[in-house]
Amino acid sequence: MRAALDAGLPAVQLREKDLGGRALLALAEQLRAATLRSGALLFVNDRVDVAIAAEADGVHLGGGSMPVAVARALLPAGALVGVSTHAVDEAAATTADFAVFGPVYATPSKAAFGPPQGLDRLRAATAASRVPVLAIGGVTAARVPEVRAAGAAGVAVIRDVLEAPDPAAATRALLAAAG
Repeated sequence: MRAALDAGLPAVQLREKDLGGRALLALAEQLRAATLRSGALLFVNDRVDVAIAAEADGVHLGGGSMPVAVARALLPAGALVGVSTHAVDEAAATTADFAVFGPVYATPSKAAFGPPQGLDRLRAATAASRVPVLAIGGVTAARVPEVRAAGAAGVAVIRDVLEAPDPAAATRALLAAAG
């Protein structure tokens, strides 16, 4: 992760569903220190309490998470709230600060959410949403131009950075493709 941060990764989402609260907080604090050094944002997945305790920049809520309004009421002023969306109407209805829409392409990490949404649905989601929409799911540096052309404000990736032989190079490629 440090190599990707050093290469300019703008944000990190801590998405660790199997850790207890104490271990998750310790990891969040380590990531907070690393993201502060690099100037990146830190989001904690679902756990508003851990986001607050680690002084993260915000929280990312999944479909089964608490409502955005409840998270906002608990978070300090200025904290950001992101939300996962898997349908155009979800992206249109969100009151979060940003939405992550997908999976746009086939990817193992999002297989449980059904078949890929594709570029046409991404385009519809970005047009319907009142907030910036990030594309997720099978996004690579080569695909960034087409998701941006479909209206995505940016991308969220897992595999393209974390499984890359050179995470710094993968990060730079994604950033360059995003313009």
